[in-house]
Amino acid sequence: MAFLAKDHDAAPRQGGRLRFVFAALALSVSAALSACTFVSSDGPNRGEVRANAALETAPTPPVGYVVLDLNASVLRAANANTEAMGPRFARVPAGSTARQGVIGIGDIINITIFEASAGGLFIAPEGGTSRGGNFVAIPPQQVETSGTITVPYAGRIQAAGRTPQQVSKEIATRLNQRAVEPQVVVSIGERRSGNVSVLGDVTLPNRVNIDPGGLRLLDAIARSGGPRSPPYETIVTLKRDNRTTQALLSAVIKVPGQNPYLEPGDTVFLTKEPRFYLTLGATPAPGSIGGTNNRRFSFENDTMSLAEAAAKSGGLDPSRADPRAVFLYRVESRKVLEDLNVDLAGYTGEWIPTIYNTDMSRPDALFLANDFAIRNRDIIFVSEAPSAGLQRFTTALSGLTGNASAAAAVR
Repeated sequence: MAFLAKDHDAAPRQGGRLRFVFAALALSVSAALSACTFVSSDGPNRGEVRANAALETAPTPPVGYVVLDLNASVLRAANANTEAMGPRFARVPAGSTARQGVIGIGDIINITIFEASAGGLFIAPEGGTSRGGNFVAIPPQQVETSGTITVPYAGRIQAAGRTPQQVSKEIATRLNQRAVEPQVVVSIGERRSGNVSVLGDVTLPNRVNIDPGGLRLLDAIARSGGPRSPPYETIVTLKRDNRTTQALLSAVIKVPGQNPYLEPGDTVFLTKEPRFYLTLGATPAPGSIGGTNNRRFSFENDTMSLAEAAAKSGGLDPSRADPRAVFLYRVESRKVLEDLNVDLAGYTGEWIPTIYNTDMSRPDALFLANDFAIRNRDIIFVSEAPSAGLQRFTTALSGLTGNASAAAAVR
């Protein structure tokens, strides 16, 4: 009887304990579900924003896009377009070195006249006032707006648009009947007409004189102290007359024909334009890679591959990422997709939203990723593995049951 009585007493206690556990579990779930009411937030949630709107637009239709699996053919077509897209000068006249030696309005001209013997027009006779040499230097003068200069006993001489040699020959011809076998040397003492302006992201913005032998773009930048930013993120804008064209400074340095001769009046403007890409999805948390607390990463050279970009951002998160679903988002040229025989009947325009899919679980994927060149403002997105959501759910559930077990232990 004692044994049976003991069993009857234990059952109510076990039932009460079980009811308490379920009550504690329900309380924990209820608190978790209602936490949004008591926990502060940075602002209103999505439902609150839409509920208080006076007017709400209709949902926009999804953007149509093309999905391409990355393979050798796709890689070649995309990379060819990436290389061709780099900013480069187009249809810029090369300039003529022959034009750079002419005299211009505003230039300061030096003139020296030599005579064969004394007693001529400029040299005193023998026994007269002593002076050294058989020449006379005309005071420097500036070319007038009319383009002329004045030479004693020779009159007004047209100088603008002519070379110093042409001007000296005309002066000598005019003095030939009055001076003793005159020889004339004309030089440009200070060039004020053949200038180009170098501005923007350079060490020393200034006006650079064009040498008689010509001045190339890189020479003008060098005379201004050089760029302040790396060449791969420096855009060079060249303005000539009413035309403006741009090129990446690294292309000006490396590509033949991208370093033209400058002409008087040209303006060179350097701008720092950092190129970057974004990484989103199942990648390491911001701040965990080298202290970089964002998902926006800059290029470190002229070109960057998908493998380099993924490595710089920390690669794939092994606990969440699906290696078969690594996507690169960009707007791609219509020509590239047509070359790949993609049906574009439903698309308009020259640029089409495109997603490149890389299956990193394949053994050859890294070879393709290492050769696939990314572009400025590309977005790399790594999808989560299907098991990641289940793992988060079980973690949350274990936390709730843990709270209930703790409460039961206290009871």
